[in-house]
Amino acid sequence: QVQLVESGGGLVQPGGSLRLSCVTSGIIFNWHRMGWYRQAPGKQRELVAVITSGGSRTYADSVRGRFTISREADKSTMYLQMNSLKPEDTAVYYCNYRRSDGYESWGQGTQVTVSS
Repeated sequence: QVQLVESGGGLVQPGGSLRLSCVTSGIIFNWHRMGWYRQAPGKQRELVAVITSGGSRTYADSVRGRFTISREADKSTMYLQMNSLKPEDTAVYYCNYRRSDGYESWGQGTQVTVSS
């Protein structure tokens, strides 16, 4: 059974940094696409960053240059390093796993609040 568990969210001042982690189990970690999404109150869930099985990375325009997605296969963990945080980055951040046959799984989410 696939499980994704996020952690690392919290309250941070504008300009600050956070690192989110997504610990996975039940998957062959490097074989599939994984990503981070976020959902702010009253808004639709949106893509933040994706890393493919080949290691290619894609970022939303709003976070490119500030956020970095990475993974450690030996820890079955994916990360999202978030720098220069802005109030508009406030959202619940979700880890996503997507298999080539269309199956996908989501974590429970971790809250990120950027406020002074």
